[in-house]
Amino acid sequence: MQSDATISRRPPRVHAGVLALGAIAVATVVIAAAGYGSDPKKLTDWQALALGVTQGLTEFLPISSSGHLILVPWLFNWHYLENHADFNKTFDVSLHLGTLIAVLAYFRLDAIALAGAWFRSIGKRAIETGEERLAWFVVVATVPAAIVGAAGESFVEEKLGQPYQIAIFLAVFAIVLWWADKTPATRKMEEFDLRTAIGVGIAQALALAPGVSRSGITISAGRYLGLSRDDAARFSFFLYAPVVAGAVVFKGVKDLHGGFPPGTTGPFLVGTLTSMVVGLVSIWALLNYLRRNNYNVFVLYRLVAAAAVLILIATGVQSAHF
Repeated sequence: MQSDATISRRPPRVHAGVLALGAIAVATVVIAAAGYGSDPKKLTDWQALALGVTQGLTEFLPISSSGHLILVPWLFNWHYLENHADFNKTFDVSLHLGTLIAVLAYFRLDAIALAGAWFRSIGKRAIETGEERLAWFVVVATVPAAIVGAAGESFVEEKLGQPYQIAIFLAVFAIVLWWADKTPATRKMEEFDLRTAIGVGIAQALALAPGVSRSGITISAGRYLGLSRDDAARFSFFLYAPVVAGAVVFKGVKDLHGGFPPGTTGPFLVGTLTSMVVGLVSIWALLNYLRRNNYNVFVLYRLVAAAAVLILIATGVQSAHF
């Protein structure tokens, strides 16, 4: 039987992976420069690369990837995604596929350990170890987000996601993160109970609103519940995989059953590869940063970004809507 120590507190060794990541990054830039599989009248490979970088950077940092994926096209007046909602949904799947691969690759040993613990628990019809409790915690915490995501998808698309709303959510949940980060570290992930799992799952569902941040709200919940900064981030990553994997499979089957639309193969490839590479680097950088620092830099960034968006709107440089 595996011990609770299987859930690693150190990043996996990546010496060989660095070269592979570098090669993939170079190949992706070459593809974008060549304009492979793209249509200039749609989404270009360079735009897909920029959005892939945006997804990879912001998905795991507590600053809202969904908000930034709206704000970047808003800032640069890229209207194709705005005017083609179906394509936008499909392209969003490719970006999340990239970061899903990143988190599964980085935490591959933890993912295997948790999956094994969960199946062992089912087999013996008992939860006996901290690792098994954590595996069930991840499963239970995923349910509220999945239910709310399925039921509230149309509401989010129709009512939320405007730049001024994103700015407000960035600011409000910056304060939530700052406040939660003041909580002393008093417990480990394996010590959570069923009520805690459900509460965190409900908190995660709030991240459907662009600007809230899935990682931000789950990290805030983890810190408020007494996790260390490093464990709060890892806990957020563990919750990320099942929710996003389900969304990628569901939306991918629904939106890509006919294959890629003409002129979009390049952007899909570039977006996926870029978000994967940048996502891996972001995970590594965040966990190393949090071993010596608090979350204040992300709180400050959110507040500055919110103020900048509102100033652009107030001065008439950009519209409040997109």
